[in-house]
Amino acid sequence: MPPRSYRRRNALSAALLLALGVGPAFVAVAQEGPANDADPRHDEPAEIDRIVVNASPLRKTAEELSQPVEVLSGEGLDRAKSATLGETLNALPGVQTTNFGAGVGRPIVRGLDGPRIGVLSGGLSNQDVSTISQDHATAVEPFLADQIEVLKGPATLLYGSGAIGGVVNVVDGRIAERPLDDTVSGRAELRYGSVNKGRTAMARVDAMGANGALVLHADGAYRDLDNYDTPNGEQANSFVESRSGAFAASYVADDGFIGASLSRFDHRYGNPGEPGDPSAGEPGVSLDMLQDRFEIKAGLNRDLWIFDGLRFAFANTAYEHTEFEGAEIGTRFDSEANEGRVELTHQAFGAWTGAIGLQIGERTFEAIGDEAFVPRTKTRSQGLFVVEQAQWDAFQLDLGARIDRVRMDAIGNPRRNFTPLSLSIGALWNINDQWRISANLDRAERAPAEEELYADGPHAATGSYEIGDPNFGEERANQAEIGLHFHSDRFDAKASVYSTRFDGFIYLADTGAFTVPEPGEDPLPIRIWNQADADFRGFEAEIIAHVVDNAAGKFDIRAFGDRVRGELDSGESLPRIAPSRYGVSASWETDAWRASLGATRVLRQDDVAPDETQTPGYTLVDAHFAYHWDTDAYGWEVFVDGRNLTDQEARVHTSYLKDSVVLPGRDFNLGVRVFF
Repeated sequence: MPPRSYRRRNALSAALLLALGVGPAFVAVAQEGPANDADPRHDEPAEIDRIVVNASPLRKTAEELSQPVEVLSGEGLDRAKSATLGETLNALPGVQTTNFGAGVGRPIVRGLDGPRIGVLSGGLSNQDVSTISQDHATAVEPFLADQIEVLKGPATLLYGSGAIGGVVNVVDGRIAERPLDDTVSGRAELRYGSVNKGRTAMARVDAMGANGALVLHADGAYRDLDNYDTPNGEQANSFVESRSGAFAASYVADDGFIGASLSRFDHRYGNPGEPGDPSAGEPGVSLDMLQDRFEIKAGLNRDLWIFDGLRFAFANTAYEHTEFEGAEIGTRFDSEANEGRVELTHQAFGAWTGAIGLQIGERTFEAIGDEAFVPRTKTRSQGLFVVEQAQWDAFQLDLGARIDRVRMDAIGNPRRNFTPLSLSIGALWNINDQWRISANLDRAERAPAEEELYADGPHAATGSYEIGDPNFGEERANQAEIGLHFHSDRFDAKASVYSTRFDGFIYLADTGAFTVPEPGEDPLPIRIWNQADADFRGFEAEIIAHVVDNAAGKFDIRAFGDRVRGELDSGESLPRIAPSRYGVSASWETDAWRASLGATRVLRQDDVAPDETQTPGYTLVDAHFAYHWDTDAYGWEVFVDGRNLTDQEARVHTSYLKDSVVLPGRDFNLGVRVFF
């Protein structure tokens, strides 16, 4: 393995020690207070639709939003947590994942990924470089999340042109916005995975001062995964090592809060697409990434002229990762970013409530080394948005508009200026207590990303020589969607159909040509970034039947399915479009016991672009079992998760490595959680 990156890890080690080691000492103090008969922190929310969506400036619940939203929290999040953000969300309707080995998985929403899907940490852009290349990981630790929100469809109104396909917001709760329910609270988890001898640990501690005004937070996570096993043997160079942690402090009052946090994400993983050949002395390729982040957040809940609330957030993010060939440094990627955001909610004017906001960002990105296929680029952006919502009895109307100014300066290239404009109208009609129908019309625009404009060089992740086009204009999307929701004592169901027309869709296309190699090197296929009109059409549906709900427990049956089709005006399929799939599962739970068994069928993907290979279908069978009990100060849970129980060979069609890398085989995860 390559040597560690040159940056010091002292702060991270301190966070891990505090969260993993000092937490029990805090609990000892908490034991002096009244004992809790039961710990609620492991509970599943009674109704997902009633969870407040933090990514919405109006702080509405999912059932109050016309835009489709998925929320993972509580026991549902505990069951879904995996090593990557994409894998954690992969079971949600309309959401799949990229794959570049066990260390990389970015969410795909309705067939769109990369620079079209915004990944946020607490409402601010995560500012990693996972959009630059599919082998770059997201700097997010799912095990430290309190809640993960997925806004499907254009979210450019709220978060700018990088969210033309949707947003994934990871809520970590590090900066407290209100007093804690208990003087000290937290959770910890240890687990072991059989498929890769994986060891994962996490802990979180929140403590409140005597008057409730000062809230302190510490968290940490550790992961060490060996190469994983597949039905065909060991997947070489698929190891993962990661450490992450944070400190935070907040001052909270009845009418507001202010707080700050320091966090670090330290992640090292192998590239299974380039495993090397130890017998020939050829080393494998690995990546060592490090992100440091400083955040300030504040909120005020009081009347300010026509406004009744103010929220402010700022983040400074320093990111680097180094690609190693054995112990030799290949290419280094550096990014320094600042982002600020202000939101003002206004008082009601008749039936209307709403918010206005300003978002400002600056990022400098640079790649240094053999694979520096994108020049040093500085991007500045400013965005102004307004969202309004009106309620008339059973009918709701949502309106929004946003304008951005994006300026990009790349060495050796002329300055580019873009002015993306986004408009949205949505409606929600509560037909009765059970039925609800929603409709959305969106026009969204996106400024091209750095690699789409300026790429010019060999790119190992795509196995090709990439060429961008600095003359690209904005990408425009016009989307129409209609959704139907049903809720009763016996059934919860929802379904959506959507169509998105892209004017100037930017994609990476094969040319059929190859580079002239240097002596001892192989030729690379030449791929160019193209811009053409395209259409995305799809649907997604989910139904949960509450078969039994009595003193013996709850027994539910869930079924879901989704499909998306992406093609150019010429009729050609776009490359790496997520395949259709459907699944069914059964779950049973009581106050103490929880068990589930499910299967997901991923269909063969034969709607492929020219020169793109097809992938066969497969079925993954998963199971979950857990037992929970409470003591005076602790809530305990032991669990066993089984994944790919039939040891199926599975290839991810959205991955550049689908022809050489398969998913892990049969895997059992055993672990214990404690809540206090």
